[in-house]
Amino acid sequence: MGTARGDLARVAELRERIASMQQRRAAPATLPAPGPLAGLFPDGGPRVGAAYALGGGELSLMLALLGAASTAGEWCCVVGVPELSVEAAAGHGVDLGRLVLIPEPGSRWLQAASSACEVFPLVAVRPPRSPAPAEASRLDARLRDRSSTLLALGGWPGSEAEIEVSGEEWVGIGRGHGLISGRAATVSLRGRRAPMPRTSRVLLPGPTGAVESLTAEQPAARHSERPSLRLVGS
Repeated sequence: MGTARGDLARVAELRERIASMQQRRAAPATLPAPGPLAGLFPDGGPRVGAAYALGGGELSLMLALLGAASTAGEWCCVVGVPELSVEAAAGHGVDLGRLVLIPEPGSRWLQAASSACEVFPLVAVRPPRSPAPAEASRLDARLRDRSSTLLALGGWPGSEAEIEVSGEEWVGIGRGHGLISGRAATVSLRGRRAPMPRTSRVLLPGPTGAVESLTAEQPAARHSERPSLRLVGS
């Protein structure tokens, strides 16, 4: 009797392990995303092996995603953004010890991005021109093979999703006076598994440089022109 009960307990344990393994396999691998932006992604963060297009070449959004990944222990690489400084990256929460910059790859940008995807879990690239579908397809295959994720500043044929930033307002400015403490913006994601845009109103960045949820206690002053202060770049 004792042996039979032990066998049943063993079978039950094995079933639980198998069910747990199946659940882990079913859940797609993702990279971390800033908390206020995680809900935009169907899986809670950028999918491993996928490419995302950052509309308008949005550097603050790029740095926010790099910051979340690098502080979680992932290595990141930025290709073709020569104006990006390490000070700006650090100010947006990027772990500089896990960041590699390839500022000016020139006409070899695709080769540089492809090589980076061999090594780094998260690669951001600004193509100097619109990629041809065949070029994007080759790099997409490399992403899947190496389990890397691409952030393309601008358009990217066949991307998993497009992420746009709109409705910018500057926080902390009064009528002709005050200090800029952040930028309010609406971030939206639309893609293969999110045909209806998902949106989030956030501070990008907030006073600390990180992405913060926008609250009613943080009024924003709208301006038709961007102030001279540069939040990203050198």
